[in-house]
Amino acid sequence: MLQRLASLPRSRQIIVWIGLALVLVALPFIDHNDSHFNLLADAGVYVLLALGLNIVVGFAGLLDLGYAAFFAIGSYSYAMLASPQFNIHVPFWVMLFLASGIAAVFGLLLGAPTLRLRGDYLAIVTLGFGEIVPQTFLNLNKYTGGPNGISSLDTPSFFGHPFGFASVPYYYVILALIGVGLFAAYNLRDSRLGRAWMAIREDELAAKHMGINTTTAKLAAFAFGASFSGMAGCIFASKLNLVSPDSFQFSVSVLVLAMLVLGGMGNIPGVIVGSLVLFTVNFIFLPQANNIAASINLHVDFTNYRFFVYGFILVAIMLFKPEGLIPSQQRRAELRAGHAKTEPG
Repeated sequence: MLQRLASLPRSRQIIVWIGLALVLVALPFIDHNDSHFNLLADAGVYVLLALGLNIVVGFAGLLDLGYAAFFAIGSYSYAMLASPQFNIHVPFWVMLFLASGIAAVFGLLLGAPTLRLRGDYLAIVTLGFGEIVPQTFLNLNKYTGGPNGISSLDTPSFFGHPFGFASVPYYYVILALIGVGLFAAYNLRDSRLGRAWMAIREDELAAKHMGINTTTAKLAAFAFGASFSGMAGCIFASKLNLVSPDSFQFSVSVLVLAMLVLGGMGNIPGVIVGSLVLFTVNFIFLPQANNIAASINLHVDFTNYRFFVYGFILVAIMLFKPEGLIPSQQRRAELRAGHAKTEPG
């Protein structure tokens, strides 16, 4: 179904997205199990993260292995500005945009010194950034609570009604943010800037000689991608009511990148499918496997094998579907056109 969705014209895709959104909005009126919406809200956070990383990796072709750092920055921004930590209580709805903006600024700070780097060298620098940020939060005990993190974060409210511990309000917020993210991602992809990103992805040197300002385009990719992550971090921190450095390790960056590769880099429906599949494997399937193992007295922790599972899935994808579960039809058409031009005669 989603393969067909990816190949539909833009107008029909919008109709399908609206229909799907209406179903998701009506879901809490049908299913009254709060734990289901807790899982769906958590899955939505990863969908938002994957949409942001898709801008950097899928659209612009910049390999970012430290994406969890912006997730941490967004979360700690909320924790420090909406909690008793410094007795600052900025409203949640303001913090959504403020955390997104703070993460975007750090995206620019990361992008600026990496403008001359490509491929493996860029990946190494972003990996270093992804390791530095959680360690910084870990060591700044006075400001971030160190390994204990920051707790008792302000609870969001809507027209005077606090969310409390109910998952449905967070579910609706996540749905709205994903809707905004989809709107932004589609428009960015089809914009002049989006076409510049794709030209850089295919051949940065050729794009530069064609008059594209690669410096501005790459900085914009880092900033937009980081802003999605900062917003996801804000809603993640408010929902969990706690932030700590352990939540933003390298494994998070690997998981989100694997979501892109699995679903199909550069293709928005594919990114969503990859996010949901790997979220299900990581947060539903593996814990359930642990429960089954415990019930038969098998002392195995399957969550310790999550990287083995990621690796197995990615190797299978590379062998049988190298473009992902739902490849980008636009990129496939561009590649075919390029091959046709290079054929002799």
